[in-house]
Amino acid sequence: MGRLKVSAVPVLNDNYVWLISDPGSGETAAVDPSVSNPVLDAAAVAGLKIKQVLNTHWHPDHTGGNDGIRDATGCTVTGPAEAERVSKLDRIVSEGDRVTVAGTEAVVWNIPAHTNGHIAYYFEDEGMIFVGDTMFAMGCGRLFEGTAEQMYSNMQRIASLPEDVRIYCGHEYTLANARFALHSEPENTAVQQRLQAVEALRERGVITLPTTVAEERATNPFVRASDVAEFARRRGDKDSFR
Repeated sequence: MGRLKVSAVPVLNDNYVWLISDPGSGETAAVDPSVSNPVLDAAAVAGLKIKQVLNTHWHPDHTGGNDGIRDATGCTVTGPAEAERVSKLDRIVSEGDRVTVAGTEAVVWNIPAHTNGHIAYYFEDEGMIFVGDTMFAMGCGRLFEGTAEQMYSNMQRIASLPEDVRIYCGHEYTLANARFALHSEPENTAVQQRLQAVEALRERGVITLPTTVAEERATNPFVRASDVAEFARRRGDKDSFR
């Protein structure tokens, strides 16, 4: 575990806004704020000072709180160029750029496919990455603005990180994803066991994130696809899976 603390603010139906904070100073970055007031309230209760907003992509359920948080706190808003479709950015970032949160650096990755300009923030020293709607626990995002080739490449890139890296995703989709993973790999005992664990957590209303690289290597059917063709078939199956 690193120096920074990460906490979840559940909003809308199944979104998570992540608060990355320095426990000493209270300096905080809010990742993908769907709405402003619940995030501002959560920060106030915890004694946190939001200095930045970090967006992974332009979708309104990840950017809708930008302006309200900036108006309330004077924070800066950072994200990919495409996010300006929704709100004004103070800083536009892309592959290889670096972002600093409370003195700790993250490198920006371009991981398009869910949207053209989707990015991730990888905090190597903290062992954590914020991937928005590209990878989910046991799943991946829909291909709204990109290709199967792009998304398969994203899956392999994230899965190549050290196995203990924590992966912070944008939504609580794990139970549905686990059921599809079992459909894809019915003999995979790791999937069977994880589905049972996720069912137990969700019955109690407990968050299933973050996940880890090791867990995704073992149980994510999109990471585990042998090639782009198998990935594309699984992504198509998932789109119609009930």
